[in-house]
Amino acid sequence: MTNYYYTHNPEVVHDEKQWNFEIFNHPFKFTTDNGVFSKRTVDYGSRTLLAAFDPSALPAGAILDLGTGYGPIGMALAYQSPERTVDMVDVNELALSLARKNTALNQITNVNIFTSDVYEQVTKTNYAAIVTNPPVRAGKHVVDAMLTGALPRLVVGGTLTVVLQKKQGAPSAKKLMQTTFGNCQIIKKDKGYYILQSVKEG
Repeated sequence: MTNYYYTHNPEVVHDEKQWNFEIFNHPFKFTTDNGVFSKRTVDYGSRTLLAAFDPSALPAGAILDLGTGYGPIGMALAYQSPERTVDMVDVNELALSLARKNTALNQITNVNIFTSDVYEQVTKTNYAAIVTNPPVRAGKHVVDAMLTGALPRLVVGGTLTVVLQKKQGAPSAKKLMQTTFGNCQIIKKDKGYYILQSVKEG
């Protein structure tokens, strides 16, 4: 069975669950199913990224949640920045159907949710920020494409923010982001998770 969460149509025995989780002191409701990443709770990496991410210094523009899964990062950012649009994309159609359910369930309307294999269907080149908790199990080539492909899709002053565990390649991702952008900071470390951020310079 092709039930990996980073495949287009995971073959799963459906077992939908609904649960609550608080982000930014706000109670969110989530519906999840087999065939998606971290179906029982918002994973620690995503929580760490959200805690470290600061939208206040960003230029104007939309945010891209690349590899949104069932939508926790994109939804939280859309709630946090109601004046911005958040584009939530994933290759996994099951995950996207759940993300649509979850945004409706939480009455979050400042989002666009659509299918994209990495950046294939992403047409905007004026994002204020791209955030990702990349699918490490999909392979280094996929993660690297997510990092290097961000630069031409950001406005000057826009940021790429990534969460990776040290043991899953955070140091090599940092080097790649440094090479691509000319800069990369570790803005937070927590329990082996690194939050890496690069800025598109003028």
